[in-house]
Amino acid sequence: GTGQTAPVTSSGLVVLPGLQPQIDAFTVPLIQAGQSADPDALYIVWAGANDYLPTQGSFEPFTETDTTLANLSDALQDLTDVGAKNIMVVNLPDLGNTPLALGVDGRVPGTTDALNTLTENHNSGLSELLDQFSQTPDSDVNIIPVDVNSIFRDILAQPTEFGFTNVTSPCLNIPAQFVCENPEEFFFWDLQHPTTGVYRIIADLALSALNDPNPDNNHSHPANVPEPAMALGLFALGALGIGSKGIGNRESGIGNRESGI
Repeated sequence: GTGQTAPVTSSGLVVLPGLQPQIDAFTVPLIQAGQSADPDALYIVWAGANDYLPTQGSFEPFTETDTTLANLSDALQDLTDVGAKNIMVVNLPDLGNTPLALGVDGRVPGTTDALNTLTENHNSGLSELLDQFSQTPDSDVNIIPVDVNSIFRDILAQPTEFGFTNVTSPCLNIPAQFVCENPEEFFFWDLQHPTTGVYRIIADLALSALNDPNPDNNHSHPANVPEPAMALGLFALGALGIGSKGIGNRESGIGNRESGI
C-alpha cells in the first residue's frame, strides 16, 4: 500500500500502486470469478497523507481534500460492493508536525500550519463520510474508525509520558543513512514515518477500537469482529508504515516507496 490515493506518478525508487489500484487488485479478481470477499475478515483502509505532503517527484500535492476523500469513498464502496462487512478506517495525524514538513516550513513559512489545517479538514470530511456509510439504510457494514490524530497529539504534547525524548528529528539521517543510537526514544524514524514504539501504540489503539462495542463515536460496531491475527482481508495501509525503499525501523522491517507519515 501507499499513503497516496491519487495515481503515483513520481519515481526514482520502487514505485508502489496508490490506494485505488490496490483496491482493484483485490476486488477485480473476485468480481471476475463471481466470488465475494470474506464477510468475517477485517479490512483496513488508511490512506491520504501522500496526497498532501511535499514530495521530490513530479506529483503536485493537493491543497484541498475533495479528491482524496472522493477516492477514499470509492475505495470503501468498492470493498462493500464485493461483500466486505468489517472495515477499519484510520484518520491522519497532523502532517505539519513531521520532520519533512518542519524542514520545508523553515524555507517556506506557513507550511506546518497549512498542512495541519489540511489534515483537520481531511479528518472532518472523513468522519462525515464514515457517518454516511454507517447510516445507509439496511446496511450491515461495520465501519470501525481509528483516531490516530488524537493519540499523536497526546504523544507530541507529553512525549516523556510515552517514553520519547525526541519528537521533531528523525532517527535515520537521510541520505547518509546514519542511524541514531537510541531509536526507542525517537518518535520519528525518518522524515515522515514513526518508529516501532509509535507503531505499537497505534496497534494498541486499533485493537481497542476493534474490541470496544460502544466506542465514543457515531460509528457502532459489534464486539465480535475478528482480530487482525485471525482474519485480515486487505490492509490498504495509508498514513503510516510504508516508506522509501529500504527505509524502516530495524525492528519493523517496513519498506518501499510512497507514504504519508
